[in-house]
Amino acid sequence: MRKLASIQRIWKIEPIEGADRIELAFVLGWQCVVNKGQFQPMDLAVYFEIDSFLPIRPEYEFLRSSSYRKTDVMGEGFRLRTMKFRGQTSQGLLLPIGTFEDIPEDVELGTDVTDILGVKKWEIEERITTGGTTIGTLPYDIPHTDETRVQAEPELIHEFKDIQYYISTKMDGSSHSVSIDENGFHVTGHNYEYKDDGQSPFYELVKQRDIERKMREFMSQNGIGLLTIQGELCAPGIQQNRLKLTKPEWYVFTIREEGKRVGLDRMLEICSALELEHVPIEEVDTDLPTKYPTVEALLERADGEYPRGGKKEGIVIRPTEPIYSKIVCGLLSMKVVSNKYLLKNQDG
Repeated sequence: MRKLASIQRIWKIEPIEGADRIELAFVLGWQCVVNKGQFQPMDLAVYFEIDSFLPIRPEYEFLRSSSYRKTDVMGEGFRLRTMKFRGQTSQGLLLPIGTFEDIPEDVELGTDVTDILGVKKWEIEERITTGGTTIGTLPYDIPHTDETRVQAEPELIHEFKDIQYYISTKMDGSSHSVSIDENGFHVTGHNYEYKDDGQSPFYELVKQRDIERKMREFMSQNGIGLLTIQGELCAPGIQQNRLKLTKPEWYVFTIREEGKRVGLDRMLEICSALELEHVPIEEVDTDLPTKYPTVEALLERADGEYPRGGKKEGIVIRPTEPIYSKIVCGLLSMKVVSNKYLLKNQDG
């Protein structure tokens, strides 16, 4: 689970040119604008990541003018976004531990306080944004797609040492998946499975491209009993269509055979066999920390534009063959979201 609010150490404080009341505090791979003198280097503090949705509590009321949101799905609260102050990017929120009676003074570094402080992840449920009748949560072989941001776990960079990796473009759309298991054919979004009743645009795309038949033939020919394909649906009407597409496209980014994620070459082979588009592969190389040793280097690498000119959301980095990560307690993978994209394209 993502630590939206946790106890972290401030490892550096820097002044902001021309600012008398604010300065920069650095935590993990992030930087936050804070009140001058509020923190000292090596202090522990409560760090709230961007995309956190904070509940209505007195401790957060100072955010009302800039961050208050109310929706039917999320209710009332304060949404944290990437912001700029005096030309400096600020990502997240830092507050002294003593601000909260819920947190003991001797709390340990790294402690997850997301639930204690009532913090949720900001999201608009896809049943509102993409339509379709839902019939349940995700089937067992379709995991949620929420890559760890490198700023939240900078040490992930070093787990790529001496291994071959690939960088793919992070497509800006809505996560949709298909799978075939012993219970049949499944079509899902980010959180729910859809019913085949003519109400899901993605279901209609799957039918138009005859994806179920192609999958079943491929599985039969290769002796496969469980196949899951996950991708990003990009189209006019989804996420402001930042790829500037004229018709829907589904970009595959993960394939699982018999419950295990396949490597890059196998993913490209299956996409070719099933006539599916995959996410653009920007780079394949070895030893990521040598080429991109810092979060800042990766943020610079993540900048760019989609082919038709929209700001690119960022990149995803994975080993060419799946490797277990001790940091994320799962398969090694991380995303780098462009700060330029975040500042230009924040919804809600």
